[in-house]
Amino acid sequence: MSIYCILVAIATIFLINFKPLFTHINCWRFPLMPIHCPKTKKIFMPAPDFDLSYADLPKALYTLYQPAPAPAPDMVLQNNALAAKLGIDEKWLGSQNALRFLSGQTPPDNYAPIAMAYAGHQFGGFSPRLGDGRAVLIGEYVALDNIRHDIHLKGSGRTAYSRGGDGKAALRAVLKEYIFSESLAALGIPTTRSLAALTTGETVMRQKPHPGAILVRTARSHIRVGTFQFARLHEDQTILKALADYTIERLFPEINSVAPYEQFLAQVIEKQAKLIAKWMSFGFIHGVMNTDNMAISGETIDFGPCAFVEGFAPDRVFSSIDHHGRYAWNKQPEMAYWNLTRFAESLLPLLHTDEGKAVVIAQEQLSKFSNIFTAQFNDLMLAKIGLSPDMDGAPQVLSNAMSMLAQHEIDFTSFFRRLTDMAAGKSEHGFLALFPEHTKAGAWLQSWQKQPAARSKTARIKMQTLNPVYIPRYTQTETALEAAETGDMAPFQNLLSAVTSPFDVRQKLASLAELEQDGETTVQTFCET
Repeated sequence: MSIYCILVAIATIFLINFKPLFTHINCWRFPLMPIHCPKTKKIFMPAPDFDLSYADLPKALYTLYQPAPAPAPDMVLQNNALAAKLGIDEKWLGSQNALRFLSGQTPPDNYAPIAMAYAGHQFGGFSPRLGDGRAVLIGEYVALDNIRHDIHLKGSGRTAYSRGGDGKAALRAVLKEYIFSESLAALGIPTTRSLAALTTGETVMRQKPHPGAILVRTARSHIRVGTFQFARLHEDQTILKALADYTIERLFPEINSVAPYEQFLAQVIEKQAKLIAKWMSFGFIHGVMNTDNMAISGETIDFGPCAFVEGFAPDRVFSSIDHHGRYAWNKQPEMAYWNLTRFAESLLPLLHTDEGKAVVIAQEQLSKFSNIFTAQFNDLMLAKIGLSPDMDGAPQVLSNAMSMLAQHEIDFTSFFRRLTDMAAGKSEHGFLALFPEHTKAGAWLQSWQKQPAARSKTARIKMQTLNPVYIPRYTQTETALEAAETGDMAPFQNLLSAVTSPFDVRQKLASLAELEQDGETTVQTFCET
C-alpha cells in the first residue's frame, strides 16, 4: 500500500472519530471529495455525511427501525439537480453503495434509522397513534447552504406504526409523488422533494398487483402538526418542550428568547397561510389535509390524492375518500386554520402557565391567519392577470374573471396562460376559444384591457412567472404512470421534463400544454397507499 493511501486512511479515521467536533443541528461540513489511490487505480466515493439529530429527542417520539431490505433494488430515477443543490455527489447517488443504502440492504454505520411517531385528525376524527407506517427517516444531511434536510424513505416496509398495512409502496404511487413534488418545486411552492425513486423487485397488492418501489424524499423536516399533538398527549410535558425547542432551533433559528413559543406559533401560522395561497393560485388541491399531513416547516407533504384543477369550480373535489368536500379547493384555507388551531392547542402549556392566558395568546396569533392568507392570495391572483391591489377596479376585474371561470368550468391553467400570451402580443382568438360563447368573455377582456398596467412589460414578465404552460394533468399523469408500470418510462420522463420547467414553451412538448380535446378532466383521485 502506498504512503498516499495510508495518509488518506488516517485522515478518514480522524474525520469519523472527531465528527462530533464539527456537527450540530446546523453546521459546517467538509466538502465530499473522491478518494484516489494511485497504486490500485480505484476511486472511492464516500457516502454523504449523514447523521440523525432527531434521535436525540425523547424516545417516546420515535421507534428505532431498520428498513426491510429490498430483494432486488434498481434505481429508476435520480434527481441530480436536487443532489447538486444539496451537495450530494451524483456519482454516489448513482452508485451501488447508494442503492444498497437507500433500499435498506446496508444500514448506516454510526446511528440507527427511525420511524417517527405522531397523532392526527383525519377528516376531523382524532387518532392518537399514527406515525410512519411505511416510511423511515434514514438520515439527515446538512446541505451546502448549511440547512439540515431529512432523507426519508417511503415504502420501506412495516414499522411499529403500520396498523395492519404492509408498509410497502407501489411504483405508480412513488412516481406520482415524485412528479407532483417536483412540479410544485418548479412552480415555487414550498414542498418536500424527490431525490430518487427505486424499484424493490417485489410485487405489492392494492386493487391489483403493482411493482414495489421506494421514494427517497427530502424535506426541511418531517415534523408535523400531528407530531405536536402526539407529544401533547404525554403527561410528561418535557417531551413537548424538547420537541418545540428542537423544532425552533432547526427550522426557526431567528426566534429569540422573548416569548419564543408565541413567536413559533406565529411563524408556523404565517408559513401555512402563504403556502395555501400559493397552492390555490396554481389550482392545486392537496386532497387530504389531515393534521398529520401538515408540516411545521411550511412544506407541502404527503401528496396522495392531490390534483390540479382543470375545469374550474370553487368547490372542486377529486379525492375518492373526501365524500363531503372537506378538502375542496375553496375549503383549503378553512381547513388550514382548523389544523393550526389544533397545533395551537398542543402548544398551550408552553405559551403560558395560566391556561386562560395561553388561550388568549393562541387566539391572538390565530386571528392573523385570515389577513395573511387573503393578502397573499389576492396579490398572487391579481398578478396572474397583470394587475395589483392598488389599481382602481382591479379586484372587481379579478372577481368577474373567477365567476366567469366557474360559470363555464373553464380550464384554470389554460385561462391564465392564454391571457399571458395575449399580454405578450398574441391574438385574442386563442383566449376566446376557451369559452362556449364569446360575448361575456369579450366584455371581460375589454375591462381587463382598460387597466393601464395590463399590458406593461413588468406585468407581462410577472405573469410569465405565475402562469405555467405545463402542469401534471390527470390524463397525462395517468398515461405516464401506466406506461411506467410496464417498463416504459418515456412518457413519464417527457411529462417530468415539462413540469420541471413549467413556464418554458417547447414545441416538442406542445401536446402536454393543454387539456386534451374531448379528453376527460380529473374525476377522482386515490391515496394509493
